Amino acid sequence: MSLTPRKYILPEAAMEKLLKKVGAARVSDEAKEKFREVLEEIAEEIGEKAVRLAAHAGRKTVKGSDIKEATK
Repeated sequence: MSLTPRKYILPEAAMEKLLKKVGAARVSDEAKEKFREVLEEIAEEIGEKAVRLAAHAGRKTVKGSDIKEATK
């Protein structure tokens, strides 16, 4: 386990907002934290695939089509 706290990109408030948008009446702090962890892991995986796709196409710029393809 790391001694330094992990820096998150996604704000906790956004996690609550997303969960409430899909019907949650209340959201615990633990749920917001876990949701953020999972979403950031998934986003990193998609981002890595998209970067590889762009590089394979000879581009430095990641396009929306790379993101879409990376999610398949």
